[in-house]
Amino acid sequence: MNEQITHMAGQVTAGKMTRREFMGKAAALGVSAAVASTMFADAARAAGPKKGGDLKFGLQGGESTNSLDPATYASSVPFQNGKQFGDQLVEVAPDGSIEPRLAESVEGSADAKVWTFKLRQGVEFHNGKTMTSEDVLKTMQRHSNEDSKSGALGIMKGIESMKADGDNFQVTLSEPNADLPYLMADYHLIIQPDGGMDNPGAGIGTGPYKVEVDEPGVRHLFTKYENHWNSDFGNFDSVEVVVINDATARTAALQSGQVHAINRVEPKVADLLGRAPNLTVHSTAGRGHYVFIMHCDTAPFDNNELRTALKYAINRADLVDKVLRGYGSIGNDMPINAAYPLFDETIEQREFSVEKAAEHYKKSGHDGSPIVLRVADGAFPGAVDAAALFQQTAAQAGIPLEIKREPNDGYWSEVWNVQPFCASYWGGRPVQDQMYSTAYLSTADWNDTRFKVQAFDDLLFAARAELDVEKRKGIYSQMGRMVRDEGGLICPMFNDFVEGVSNQLDGWESDPTQEMMNGNMSRKMWFV
Repeated sequence: MNEQITHMAGQVTAGKMTRREFMGKAAALGVSAAVASTMFADAARAAGPKKGGDLKFGLQGGESTNSLDPATYASSVPFQNGKQFGDQLVEVAPDGSIEPRLAESVEGSADAKVWTFKLRQGVEFHNGKTMTSEDVLKTMQRHSNEDSKSGALGIMKGIESMKADGDNFQVTLSEPNADLPYLMADYHLIIQPDGGMDNPGAGIGTGPYKVEVDEPGVRHLFTKYENHWNSDFGNFDSVEVVVINDATARTAALQSGQVHAINRVEPKVADLLGRAPNLTVHSTAGRGHYVFIMHCDTAPFDNNELRTALKYAINRADLVDKVLRGYGSIGNDMPINAAYPLFDETIEQREFSVEKAAEHYKKSGHDGSPIVLRVADGAFPGAVDAAALFQQTAAQAGIPLEIKREPNDGYWSEVWNVQPFCASYWGGRPVQDQMYSTAYLSTADWNDTRFKVQAFDDLLFAARAELDVEKRKGIYSQMGRMVRDEGGLICPMFNDFVEGVSNQLDGWESDPTQEMMNGNMSRKMWFV
């Protein structure tokens, strides 16, 4: 039998035997389906990436209000769309290092104030125009403009000047920042022709796939761009992103083979789904976190005693157990965990306490009127259940929490960053500077807790300028404590990225940066 299996594996490697044929013959030899599936995958992987086929995603996180303008990306589907048609200057690799993309190399001055990106030559936009340093400059200028409302606006604040210099793009900072290359990897900073100044939502980039269909909230279709600068990226003829916000429908679509991969598998069904013979559930720990956010400048959340009461009123361990089912870890009311290189593990963990919650609630002087928390299924998997558990534990402390369920469509434009108390999620960022600059700097457009504290801003700028690692870690520790004790963030849990992937696909690579291999599934995977 061993000789027959070896011969069959060779046929797979040579592309002369399909999965169906292999599985059928293996079963006839008495090999179990699970073992045969593993053997087929090993043989297919040995053959290397294959080109061709039509990949279909079923994704949560799409709305009718979505745009192809990278500045606006705030949820999963726009993020994935950008990864199909666009490239940044650099990207963060799964191991945390910086990988070149449209920039061949990055070089910083000795004081980390001047950074030069040597641009890749011969890169072509989907409209046939050759990319230049002027396109890069104008892209960065657009995301630096207050009027753009870009999700990357916060990380652009430390830039003193930028210039296009022949084949180079150069950034001069007002203060040193050793993490500048990580900031340039932000997924909003897709390079567009003329910076997207004229038509930012045109969907024209330098990515491996070009836009064919754009139906926000429904589907998006991309086809292979033959002139992409890297032939190793993009193994499929087409990539279709189908918006399936309902978790049950999304799971059913994967099980039935209507789609090849889904995001945000609900933890409560992950183990059961993983037993299916035709698919695999991948779980990747990282920096993503599920949160409830309060606007610090809006009553009644402008009262820190009330914010503190709500932080003590949530049972983090219970949520990790009942909502995440173990696919994650306990949070501590700040956006940083041990996945960050300069994390301070000595910061005391906040524990659930009915007594302390009641004490701070009494000190707040709140009038006892309902405190409205807005949630939607699409905020994060299990958001409605998490809110219900929060409501129950808050009630034990005499806090009148009221849950208002919102529709998924429009949630990221009408509720998040608009309403003063709601459920949300963050994918995290590779380094602390980027996370804090994006969401906690006073001037950041995505400061969704309205945490505007000059002392915090000063520490952020000081951390950028500090090249001594231990001193920088100490500054970040102060910042973490400040957000934890004074901010509007209730961070009960850090979530794993849990995704379902058909066994028809190969090339999976765990990436803690963002979900779905940091959006690179369509670039790196292939059909077996």
